[in-house]
Amino acid sequence: MEKRGPVLHIVVVGFHHKKGCQVEFSYPPLKHGEGHDSQSLPEEWKYLPFLALPDGAHNYQEDTVFFHLPPRCGDRTTVYGVSCYRQIEAKALKVRQADITRETVQKSVCVLSQLPLYGLLQAKLQLITHAYFEEKDFSQISILKELYDHMNSSLGSTLLEGSQVYLGLSPRDLVLHFRHKVLILFKLILLEKKVLFYISPVNRLVGALMTVLSLFPGMIEHGLTDCSQYRPRKSISEDAGLQENTPRLDDCVCVSAADTSNTNLGMGEGGRKMAENRSVEGQKANLPSSQSEKSCNGAQSSNGTVQRLKVPSRTSPASSESDWETLDPSILEESNLKERERENTASEQAENLPNEGMSSESLPITVQPQANTGHAVLVPGLISGLEEDQYGMPLAIFTKGYLCLPYMALQQHHLLSDVAVRGFVAGATNILFRQQKHLSDAIVEIEDAHVQIHDPELRKILNPTTADLRFADYLVKHVTENRDDVFLDGTGWEGGDEWIRAQFSAYLHALLAAVLQPDNEKTLSDFGTAFVAAWKNTHNYRVWNSNKHPALAEVNSSHPFQGQYSVSDVKLRLSHISLV
Repeated sequence: MEKRGPVLHIVVVGFHHKKGCQVEFSYPPLKHGEGHDSQSLPEEWKYLPFLALPDGAHNYQEDTVFFHLPPRCGDRTTVYGVSCYRQIEAKALKVRQADITRETVQKSVCVLSQLPLYGLLQAKLQLITHAYFEEKDFSQISILKELYDHMNSSLGSTLLEGSQVYLGLSPRDLVLHFRHKVLILFKLILLEKKVLFYISPVNRLVGALMTVLSLFPGMIEHGLTDCSQYRPRKSISEDAGLQENTPRLDDCVCVSAADTSNTNLGMGEGGRKMAENRSVEGQKANLPSSQSEKSCNGAQSSNGTVQRLKVPSRTSPASSESDWETLDPSILEESNLKERERENTASEQAENLPNEGMSSESLPITVQPQANTGHAVLVPGLISGLEEDQYGMPLAIFTKGYLCLPYMALQQHHLLSDVAVRGFVAGATNILFRQQKHLSDAIVEIEDAHVQIHDPELRKILNPTTADLRFADYLVKHVTENRDDVFLDGTGWEGGDEWIRAQFSAYLHALLAAVLQPDNEKTLSDFGTAFVAAWKNTHNYRVWNSNKHPALAEVNSSHPFQGQYSVSDVKLRLSHISLV
């Protein structure tokens, strides 16, 4: 079988005056056996036309959007979409199809990739989209096929380790615009809250949202592989016809036999560890091996051995919350497990769990499939499914039903209230999203740099400490120093994009190191006692805390801006209050 490149498809989406947004061309075809001009879509990607051709795009001559698609069966990672939109006057076309009845023609050229190279893909795609429209004949598709071949020959996973992964994402512009509120956005996502970003046009929306995520170490490169695990809504008639015949995304689970048998993942000091994506959704009992080799094409492990497991059907949507279930021992004790030996094993292991940061009674347990027997066993610690460094970065924020949707189409609105969606960081251009405040914890209005937090208690938790205000002020001062110098703007180290990301990395490492220390109440108070308490209840903290990260022993376990209170701190506090 020919090895696939990072780019899965090149797609053209157009607006039809009767049918609305629809796929007009795809290379290779989106569905096996279909033609390049087929409008048929995989069930998992039914929202693709509405994401590639954003709501309100007709108000702009051109625009760019980033979006995420759920994985198709057999591919257990997010599909990253970049789409360039343009419109042209119909009378300017050399070849005008009969169904073009409007004065303007609106189309998007879209790349679906396995690598999160948003800015790099955008730069290449904008050139090709311009050339495609300059042809003034949309039947000339050879340029799109050439784009597919060029991207797959020139792009590789090694680009994730360089600075090109951040192309077009400017933390410097973010700090200039949001100032000290950048730290509030950072903490909101650490707490796994429901955060909605809002602005139009869409390129400003996705740019700001993804730039915030780039402040988290390793998040763009390795932290979004599980960020779009949702099922599209089906109509009642569709459900009746497809429920038995169509293999659902979460029915296909590919588990490496070698990986599942080796539950103790080691970590080298300077190296990276790969926690393979061995997701088994809602699994608490025996797992029969799947007999079907046709329903799902799983990725092979390093030794080429792949075991496919069939997930038992669930009785309620709530049970579909995650691929790796976090269970309290109390829940396990209440459940009626048939095998008494498994109960004994669970209690013995719970007693031997480490006590760092939480009691043994509340420490989560991973339900993990046993490779050879097909039985579920309980093991200490949690596996994020992400590629982590020696500090445990990226944190497992966008896992277990916490979604990252840089742009949400109106057709995806139901996801905001879906019981299987634990939370989200999502972007919207439609005012209907912003008006329904009860569906989110915070609304970020990018135009006004306003962060609207609905719950008074959450506002208290996120109220910056004196040390946090010093940190934010330090960032703002360094960023604004060279802003008027056209020659130095953004090119120096201090105050530049990489420098800002380094500051947030140091901040997060210090927080992680601090929670590991005994008698750390005073140190943690600099980060916010209420904030740290809330963070310890999140899934990402539990995953991180249940594993060992020896490299953090070398990190200073205090806030980067701890110190005695002074008059300048009073001025900072007053300045913060006036801005809020």
